[in-house]
Amino acid sequence: MSLTTRSRPTGEGVQRLLAEPKFELMPFDSFGEQMEYLPDGATITITASPSLGIGATIDWTEKAAAEGFEIVPHLAARYVESEEHLDEIARRITDAGVTRIFVPGGEREEPAGPYESAYDLLVALDELGYEFEEVGITGYPEGHHFIDDETMAEEMEKKAPYATYIVTQICYDPDTVVEWVEEIRGRGIDLPVEVGIPGVMKYQRLLGISQKVGVGDSIGFLRKTTGIVDFVRQLVGSRGKYTPDKLVDGLAPYTGDPEYGIEGVHIYTFNQVPDTESWRRERLEG
Repeated sequence: MSLTTRSRPTGEGVQRLLAEPKFELMPFDSFGEQMEYLPDGATITITASPSLGIGATIDWTEKAAAEGFEIVPHLAARYVESEEHLDEIARRITDAGVTRIFVPGGEREEPAGPYESAYDLLVALDELGYEFEEVGITGYPEGHHFIDDETMAEEMEKKAPYATYIVTQICYDPDTVVEWVEEIRGRGIDLPVEVGIPGVMKYQRLLGISQKVGVGDSIGFLRKTTGIVDFVRQLVGSRGKYTPDKLVDGLAPYTGDPEYGIEGVHIYTFNQVPDTESWRRERLEG
């Protein structure tokens, strides 16, 4: 498999990507207000906050599920304190009607309990007898900021049997995403991929977030015009806001292709839903 130029019209692909995305929200006080701007029954993924812990994630999971949304809580391994804690979490979300989970390692330097990695937690859930219809794991098109590529590949191979799909970290360059998909397919990983894309927000905030989470070379994609003058002009013309149009348009020709298995997008809203949802609706309307 190799990177090729696709001639399929992007309109169909854009519809595939944006018709039913997952919207990622952070479990802060603004969560309830942000939900009001989402479509009825939308799928919401809820992060685990370093400052609030996984308890806030589970609390909002129960509240949002009761409002009729499809919820995918992030069960971050390093935030779980014990097997008893994991059992309580799994029981609560199951009682709330949750059938999908996403399992990252978590951003804590030191784990709160016995689970060092997402793999550890996936195994523990299996041993506790909990089963979910969908289980997501992470993918890193540009690598991880403190884990080498070989280790990342080994970890993905270990986690894959427990998962049903992969969500990628933010990457602004569609070619980088496509090449990464080709690379994991070459290693025998055939799980569907949901591409993580940023929502609409001010460039300055987005660049700061990207640097914080370790996104590397693709930050240059934000400046990938004919030079700094055009980049400044783009900021002024967009009133300083980033929109993921080039990213979505670059990915669109590959959707629906079984060799790539790119099945949708996971929108990192950073609790900026109104602008993002307005943009999404405009793109769907053509």
